[in-house]
Amino acid sequence: MPAQSRENTEHYTWGDNCDGWRLLSRPELSVIEERIPPGRGEVHHFHDRARQLFYVLSGRLRIDLPAESVEVSAGQSLEVAPTIVHRVHNPFQTDATFLVVSSPTTLGDRTNVSPE
Repeated sequence: MPAQSRENTEHYTWGDNCDGWRLLSRPELSVIEERIPPGRGEVHHFHDRARQLFYVLSGRLRIDLPAESVEVSAGQSLEVAPTIVHRVHNPFQTDATFLVVSSPTTLGDRTNVSPE
């Protein structure tokens, strides 16, 4: 079995010109590498079952939560528990690349919401 990388795994686009690569896709666990260009991101949403860990590889992210916005830099991570409304975006000047580790998978487990 070959090692997984951007070159040999499923690629998809999401949001406004953002990229994702499914490095591991199992019902109980998924690991995705994602890239968000400057000024882009996703909408507020939550997952009923999935717990997520966002680990920044390069650049910076801002993760909006109900009570605060957290800046996460390269080498840092932030956990988001199930049912917590959140939004991941990149208001900075360079691409942000990061890993999203979800348990269980978020496939079929996402509800978009209006901003608070």
